[in-house]
Amino acid sequence: MSGPQAVRVRGGGPQDLAAVERIERASFADPWSRDTLYGELLADAMRLPLVAELDGRVCGFLMAWKVVDQLHVLNVAAAPPARRRGVGTALLLEAARLARAGGLVEITLEVRDGNRGARDFYRRHGFAEAGLRPGYYADNGEDAVIMTAAVAAVLGEG
Repeated sequence: MSGPQAVRVRGGGPQDLAAVERIERASFADPWSRDTLYGELLADAMRLPLVAELDGRVCGFLMAWKVVDQLHVLNVAAAPPARRRGVGTALLLEAARLARAGGLVEITLEVRDGNRGARDFYRRHGFAEAGLRPGYYADNGEDAVIMTAAVAAVLGEG
């Protein structure tokens, strides 16, 4: 009998919409709409959608935009049963590898001020707090903490 498979990350696409939408709704109090998720799954020169799979099933996703020399992470989530199994790390590392391959040098994102777990996760991966967006989140007016990291730092090279 074999153990669980390693996390596999691949490019996301419209075929992943149902799974991504389920994960989004299970992960956020103010989830993105189906139409917004669909739009972000359409990879193009700006959009970088990634999905993670465990045991052949989509268990997480990352949505990002390539902006000048930065990768701006918009959304990351793992399905509740897949949390703390390396899904977020696998997604972030693949995003960083693709960013480097595309000549990007920095990764930036916003995270809710009260989401200590996410902030700690990003710090472990080389991110530092760079600023605050007061009242950023429309659902409750919570502030967003801006976090940034050099691509090399995320990849453990800096």
